[in-house]
Amino acid sequence: MSTKTEERKHLDLPVTGMSCASCASTIEKQLSETPGVVNASVNFATGAAAVDFDPRRATAKELAGVIEKLGYHVPATADESEEIEQKQYRSLWRHFWVAAILGTPVAVLGMAHAGLNWIQLLLTAPVAIYSGAPFYSAAWSALRHRTANMNTLVTLGAGSAFLYSAIVTIWPLGPHESPVYFEAAAIIIALILLGRILESRAKGRASAAIAKLIGFQPKTARVLRDGMEVDIPIESVAIGDIVTVRPGEKIPVDGVVVEGESDVDESMLTGESLPVVKIPGAQVFSGTVNVAGAFRFEARRVGSETTLQQIITLVRNAQSSRPPIARLADVVSGYFTIAVLAIAVVTFIVWFLVAPAENRLTMALVNFVSVLIIACPCAMGLATPTAVLVGTGRAAELGILIKNGEALETAQSIDTVVLDKTGTITRGAPQVSRVAPLNGFSEQDLLRYAAAAEQYSEHPIARALTQHARDLGIPIEDSTGFRSTAGNGVSARVAGVDILVGSPHFLRSRQIDVESAAAALERLTETGSTPVMVAVDGRLAGVIAVSDAIKPDSESAIARLRQMGLELWMITGDNRQAAEAIAWQVGIAHVMSEVPPAGKASAIADLQDRGKRVAMVGDGVNDAPALALAHLGIAIGSGADVAIEAADITLIRGDLSGVEKALTLSRRTMRTIRQNLFWAFAYNALGIPIAAGVLYPLTGWLLSPVIASAAMALSSVSVVTNSLRLRKR
Repeated sequence: MSTKTEERKHLDLPVTGMSCASCASTIEKQLSETPGVVNASVNFATGAAAVDFDPRRATAKELAGVIEKLGYHVPATADESEEIEQKQYRSLWRHFWVAAILGTPVAVLGMAHAGLNWIQLLLTAPVAIYSGAPFYSAAWSALRHRTANMNTLVTLGAGSAFLYSAIVTIWPLGPHESPVYFEAAAIIIALILLGRILESRAKGRASAAIAKLIGFQPKTARVLRDGMEVDIPIESVAIGDIVTVRPGEKIPVDGVVVEGESDVDESMLTGESLPVVKIPGAQVFSGTVNVAGAFRFEARRVGSETTLQQIITLVRNAQSSRPPIARLADVVSGYFTIAVLAIAVVTFIVWFLVAPAENRLTMALVNFVSVLIIACPCAMGLATPTAVLVGTGRAAELGILIKNGEALETAQSIDTVVLDKTGTITRGAPQVSRVAPLNGFSEQDLLRYAAAAEQYSEHPIARALTQHARDLGIPIEDSTGFRSTAGNGVSARVAGVDILVGSPHFLRSRQIDVESAAAALERLTETGSTPVMVAVDGRLAGVIAVSDAIKPDSESAIARLRQMGLELWMITGDNRQAAEAIAWQVGIAHVMSEVPPAGKASAIADLQDRGKRVAMVGDGVNDAPALALAHLGIAIGSGADVAIEAADITLIRGDLSGVEKALTLSRRTMRTIRQNLFWAFAYNALGIPIAAGVLYPLTGWLLSPVIASAAMALSSVSVVTNSLRLRKR
């Protein structure tokens, strides 16, 4: 039975103890089969499980218990998780050093064919028993749950080599010393432990972006309590508290400056290196750094609601998600270990049957072990999540928040970008540039009626009209019956008369004759100004020109998008002449003008019907439907929260430069994923047959288990290292 969306609850669980993609697959399968679970996803690279479940049928404690029963651990806190990871890392080093120190002389003796089997046995036993213990316990746990993973392969491979060698040393099979493979058992364990250490370090570097973001959050805040400044834990700050910030300190929560002035370094949020001036009324954000003077601000968003915490949550969710391209690897990884076991058994049987009688057991065992070791599926499991991990982390450092892996994959296929004008290409803070009264009305009357009617509207043009009236000292009277038609205009009753304020189309739809203003409209629109018409009791009162300055970087950002081969469109509710004037200034060839808010989504759908892969870039409430409908929605972070919620990518900086960066980074990330998957699949496709001995009849080559273990460890590290290249630009 499906669970309704409103009945779902999302839970992120840290998981420690996973050693390969098969571990993640096992946990994911078990969680998915748990009653009440709607969807489960386990990410090996991030060490996290994301679960959507029905809280009426399952609890967080029960879900954690499912993971614990599989032999893994779910830490209760982030500190506990960090402590466990550090403990496991130190344990890996201890096990490795025992294997390396004792295994080295064994390798020398084995490769020199010096014999001395008893000495090799005594040196290898601690390696097999102590250093190999983590593999055995994990393999046993998997076996108890009728699954197999990388630890199963290592246990069978290294264990078979050691047990066989120990048996023929203690009980020789003939009058002569039988060949032993102590060096294979010891070096396999040492190399795989080393590979895990390197992999762990690389994964730590890959997830450094999250650690860096968390590090921006201060532990305490200095607040005013009973007229005195006191330091309190960050968790105790409440909305409305007055917080003091001194030079060099980090801002603890989001708020609005109420006293003092300063420069604040917001580069951790926006990627912009220049400090931002903060005066009373300016917004400040958690984690940013106060550079110069001291100031006080009122806390407006605290705890999980701060901008920094929301960014951390978004980045974590993105890093835990998987793009559609990962599904093939997930399916293959789920069956891979069992398939390898089957291939290894067949290899053993074939060699035991066809090899010369005097060394059939030896050759069968060597090839059996080589197949098991070389085929460990770590590289395949790491191919996608490490690239997503690094790519989304790098994006966050650049002020780009990518919602999930699917958005990352979609972004690289975009061929058409639609840019909203107001607030995206332009500043979104229009100003009145000209007032043209008509039909006997004065300039003051025109502004008085327009400002009174627009005072309850949140539209940028409405704010421009009311602010201009205030600047001129024109009193703004009360109005009644206010009604807004989104993106077109407003109606209200002011001082006993009916007022209409809006676009020419809006007034025409209300049967207002606007033809007398045709000449004024043409002059205004030629300069790129937006005309706002005012009617009083059904009669046209005049036209007010509103201009919105183009953002400084819009032209250069649009030029870079053109260089990427993208088709660019501008969409706006402005009339054709005004829209084309703005588009010409920034270098956009295609314009959709006079598009009402409800029509933006239809315009996106029309482009999609033509076979275009469309990204919509916008910032307002009116853009939300179009952002949601487009293949990729990109919201300017300075815009409305609803637009950001509807978008797949959010640009924290309020400019267009992030669009090119986001699309370029997505292309690089997907290219890295494809490279990783190719080499992971190619490595196994090539390595397994060689390990099985298919080249032996032609060349006489057999792959040593030691070489196989080195190749396996190298493949995993190379995949993570390739992903780490995304950190550079």
